[in-house]
Amino acid sequence: MEAAQKKSNLMTEGSIGKQIFFFSVPLILGNLLQQLYNTADSIIVGNFVGSNALAAVGSSTALINLLIAFSQGASVGAGVVASQYLGAKKRKRVQDTVHTALAIAAVLGIILTVGGIFFSRFLLIWMNTPEDVLKDSVTYLQIYFGGVFFNVVYNMAAGILNAAGNSRRSLLYLAYASVTNIVLDLILIGIFHMGVAGAAIATDISQMVSCVLALIFLARVNADYQVDLRRIRIHRGAALRIIRIGLPTGIQNMVISFSNVLVQSSVNGFGSAAMAGFGAYMKIDGFNILPVTSFSMAVTTFTGQNFGAGKIDRVKKGMWVTLAMGLVYTILTGILLLTFSDPIMRLFTDDQTVISYGELAMKYFCPFYFMLSIMHGLAGSIRGTGKSVPPMIVMLTSLCVFRIFWLQFILPLFDAIDGVFVVYPVSWLLGMTLMVLYAWKGKWLKVRA
Repeated sequence: MEAAQKKSNLMTEGSIGKQIFFFSVPLILGNLLQQLYNTADSIIVGNFVGSNALAAVGSSTALINLLIAFSQGASVGAGVVASQYLGAKKRKRVQDTVHTALAIAAVLGIILTVGGIFFSRFLLIWMNTPEDVLKDSVTYLQIYFGGVFFNVVYNMAAGILNAAGNSRRSLLYLAYASVTNIVLDLILIGIFHMGVAGAAIATDISQMVSCVLALIFLARVNADYQVDLRRIRIHRGAALRIIRIGLPTGIQNMVISFSNVLVQSSVNGFGSAAMAGFGAYMKIDGFNILPVTSFSMAVTTFTGQNFGAGKIDRVKKGMWVTLAMGLVYTILTGILLLTFSDPIMRLFTDDQTVISYGELAMKYFCPFYFMLSIMHGLAGSIRGTGKSVPPMIVMLTSLCVFRIFWLQFILPLFDAIDGVFVVYPVSWLLGMTLMVLYAWKGKWLKVRA
């Protein structure tokens, strides 16, 4: 049992800043590696195939996020439940949670595979995808969703590892996946000239690699969260608690992703060059957004463990440490991206029109990422206490309802794509303000008897 607890890396004792930082680093590096191989798809496709193929791959991101958003919410719910039980040292509850979580992931993975393959064309047409990009977009999406099962199961496995404080494992497996993806991209696209199909196949195989490695580790680790593949099934009590916490996050992710699909549809209306430029920059955007969400995930785990152990003072201090780290990161990276915007965009293409769209997006996004870091940092702290509904309401109000209102009523007042880009910082400001108000006035730190 002593070895098991050591491997669980509980964060209920010791330096708060050091624990959150060193727990965040593997999450950040892992997410950046995942973004790296997604970006590699776009860079290699843009340079070897052309701007239309770049548009096809880049514009698919919003739709992919929409379709897998609910499963990501489920992994958050499972992580919160597992971290609280680990903090409370309830081994049986931990076991029920991890086996139920993987069973839920398997079911969702199968549903998404079938749905993604059959509905890709319909959804892309609904998004106003231009005819000169549609064929490649459909090809990329259908092949991508052929392997999405591995993505869903890996995310759930990573959620279990992160809940136990073992985020270094997630980083290691994503490193293997990143190398696999980039090598296969170069082979399938650069040598065999398979275009967007090669990019999708490379992504599928790399996701399978990370999924299999994570499951092997979970099956072998000597810890409370060890998985017996033969025992994977849905335990009613664990499933209900995962759903209670994960459902609001899943709905939040889906609805926000839906608003991003609407934004992408508005961008599509400006033509394939706008699609390519915006899609390319959104790959770079991930290098800023994903560390912010990594800090949020870290503080969710930290809060879950300490809240489960009844250590409210550590929860409060962890929140402030997370906010400080997010602010420093987003301000520095925002400055760097703006300074080197032109060479960054030229990694994807030499088409000056495409580059200009990407640089314009940078000017609207980069100075304001700090607001997003505050919103996500507070949301992660609140969510770790098991109160996932208030962050959901704030996120839906600011990142979905407001954006839909903007696109419907404010965007027609603009005669350029600037009207699409400016909705991002304005919605971040609204979300940050609402989240600060709830964190200040809400009763999210109250421990239930």
